[in-house]
Amino acid sequence: MSGSIQLLQNGFVRAVMISTLFSQIGIWIRNFAVLLYVMEVTGGDSIAVSLISVAEYAPIFIFSFIGGVFADRWRPKRIMVWCECLSSLSVFIVFVMLEVGTWKIIFLATLCSSILSQFAQPSGMKLFKNHVRDEDAQSCMSLLQTLTSVFMVLGPILGTLVYQQFGIEVSILTTSTCFLLSAFSLVFVPSDEKQLNIRETNPSSLFREMADGIRFVYVNKLLLQLSICFTLVGLGVGLISPLGIFLVTEQLDLPAEALKWISIPYGLGEIVGGIVTFALAAKVAPQRFLMIGLLVNGVGIILTGMSTVIWLTMMAQFIIALLQPAIFVGNSAMVVQHTDQNFIGRVMGIRTPLMTGAMLLMMSVAGVLKNTLSLTIVYELAGFCFFAGFLIMIPLFRSKGKEEQSVA
Repeated sequence: MSGSIQLLQNGFVRAVMISTLFSQIGIWIRNFAVLLYVMEVTGGDSIAVSLISVAEYAPIFIFSFIGGVFADRWRPKRIMVWCECLSSLSVFIVFVMLEVGTWKIIFLATLCSSILSQFAQPSGMKLFKNHVRDEDAQSCMSLLQTLTSVFMVLGPILGTLVYQQFGIEVSILTTSTCFLLSAFSLVFVPSDEKQLNIRETNPSSLFREMADGIRFVYVNKLLLQLSICFTLVGLGVGLISPLGIFLVTEQLDLPAEALKWISIPYGLGEIVGGIVTFALAAKVAPQRFLMIGLLVNGVGIILTGMSTVIWLTMMAQFIIALLQPAIFVGNSAMVVQHTDQNFIGRVMGIRTPLMTGAMLLMMSVAGVLKNTLSLTIVYELAGFCFFAGFLIMIPLFRSKGKEEQSVA
């Protein structure tokens, strides 16, 4: 734990943590303010509400890989600062338009922020590669995951509270201010290397760099395994994401309001899991984190689908959330450790749409599968997706074990 805490002495880590804090506050206030405002204005129109998700997810498929290419060819710090500034500006423009124009402009806030995020996120990973030692990568990832886990629980409460107390105008202005503060925090990140690499001064074509990125992942066995594993996790998560309410109403035979009783242990597990992952990050190899997380999550999901008593469902949800950070931290740490610095942006740009696409695909058919098969079978299928990811990573685990023995 002391080794992980020492990371906070790193100026880069402190600056990124403060930036992430402001960014998370802005994102959650924006997301829930937009959702509640659209619900209020349209009277709960399902099409209007669904457009929020379109504005949030569509840019991932269009811009994620492109953002990864630019992260590799441009200076990542500059990209991140400009993205946060432009996000702040776009949200402020939405505020002005709300005062004089149509309410539908509200979708622009989510759309612009989502597009800019596809450029900022791979640049952030590039900065990690530049400023953090490979052996410290997992501790840094777990630190960020802990912060994200806290906001997974507190974010909806914060966003709802700000909107209900102050309305859409103040919510939008607060979001704009948070993004601006996030950009200001990034100014204190150590400057990018002075020397410009060859691609920045004489860049090749965008499509050629995209092809190079795909080829790099394809020929790298470890990155290919991790990408497939990440996709399988997306399939599993997508299968069960829309079905939580049916666990309560059908499996447990309780009113819909009882959903909070399985949400509370899940949120608690997210926070505790993030803290535990951070505490053990310097001691546990990332492949062990990943495989333990996959195995436990698979068991927990199957147990959730089979349970007919609330205490067992609550326990399973806690266990799932407890080990979920280990999956993302282990996977991301291994990508950072085993990716060439010149390709880190493109590798991240490939992985993000893979998982998101898998999630959305399964979310779109989850209801049909539930009605065709059964709720329990769908949860079992989701659990087997995690088991499949575990099996794919076994050869990697064995090879790493042999390496450790040979070193000893």
